[in-house]
Amino acid sequence: MGMTVEPMDRVMASKISSWKYSEPYDFYNMDDDAGMDELLNGTFFKILENEMLIGYCCFGKSAIVPIGLQFGAYPENGTVDVGLGMRPDLTGHGRGYAFVSSILEFALSEYNFSQFRLTVAQFNKRAIALYKKLGFKPIMVFPMGNVEFLTMERRIS
Repeated sequence: MGMTVEPMDRVMASKISSWKYSEPYDFYNMDDDAGMDELLNGTFFKILENEMLIGYCCFGKSAIVPIGLQFGAYPENGTVDVGLGMRPDLTGHGRGYAFVSSILEFALSEYNFSQFRLTVAQFNKRAIALYKKLGFKPIMVFPMGNVEFLTMERRIS
């Protein structure tokens, strides 16, 4: 897969903010207006494959679940937080490994990040299995309402 990671633009942000995931993943659906604003805050990137939009990623504070701060989920330890999303019709088809790998490779080459942290809803067993396959280790769980989140970390040597 020849994936490229490029800065987010308004056209792609509009497409992404209207994506709709099916249950139970509808938890990840964005509010169109708020989603657009967030996607255009300068920390988001579009991911293309053969010029087709397949997903997005972000780094830093945009990638955290803010309530996790009060649980100590995001210690300042040289780790960069990574957020990501794949186009709904592409999820669950075995493409995640290459997708997430391309994001990590981009972060490593562009920013020289070597320690990564992801936050994922505990019910998202597919994503957790993928992240473990990619070398991420579970760190801690924290609640937000009736949903629990898991932070996972990976160091690239």
